[in-house]
Amino acid sequence: MKKLITRTVTGGVYVALIIASLTISSPILFASLFALLLALGLWEFQTLTDSRYSTSTVSKLIDIIGGLLLFFLFYWKTSHPECGFDIFTPYLMYFIIRSIYQLYIKSPHALEAWAFSIMGQLYVALPLSLLNILYTSNPYMLLALFLFIWINDTGAFCVGTLFGKHRLFERISPKKSWEGFWGGLALCVIASILFFHFFNPFFNGPDLSTWISLGVIVSVFSTYGDLCESMIKRSLGVKDSGNILPGHGGILDRIDSLLFVSPIALLFFMAFANL
Repeated sequence: MKKLITRTVTGGVYVALIIASLTISSPILFASLFALLLALGLWEFQTLTDSRYSTSTVSKLIDIIGGLLLFFLFYWKTSHPECGFDIFTPYLMYFIIRSIYQLYIKSPHALEAWAFSIMGQLYVALPLSLLNILYTSNPYMLLALFLFIWINDTGAFCVGTLFGKHRLFERISPKKSWEGFWGGLALCVIASILFFHFFNPFFNGPDLSTWISLGVIVSVFSTYGDLCESMIKRSLGVKDSGNILPGHGGILDRIDSLLFVSPIALLFFMAFANL
């Protein structure tokens, strides 16, 4: 019971912070929260790799500084669209500095540690940085993405627990089932219809077909994001990405779906919804 209460309180605080950052008209609040998630996510990712390929504290800090630089360059670019893309030039310095620093690390796994640093930028920093574009375009539709992720997780868990018999990806995640996947997908589609009919003015949202397509896309890529993080943890022999969130594990355990949903949703909006 105590564990359930702890998990509920932690989840409630996390959800409240996300909703507040997207509904209160304060870009600074949004940037502060997601920059924090990015920094913690990168730290967790590099700490995970310590179990296999030793990385130094300095290299972790360089990675975090590089990720935050990318995030705030996107933040500045979306706030000042008149700026050219040369604004991202300083980010190239991260790769140069990180590469040179790796020369001074005496480790038999120097190449692997270096590769994980770059992977952290692509896997964590870039998807979270892209949220700046979605936020600037329509923060309420970004909120809708989070709602779809949470709805998909709820539907998959409930249906999978009650009816799950056929494993979805047993080699990576033995508990996930096809029944759970379809349950999450169905609940996202139902939610998308409800959002359109009852809350579309609040979201300043698109037409019904776009809503349904978005629900399907979020459900599918949310599942892939979860599976990929499971693959990383299984490959490294760990259960949770961290323990910073009581009852929930680490930051990556909470944002793994978002890391895949963010870029695919941005591509979808740009291609079909006139973002």
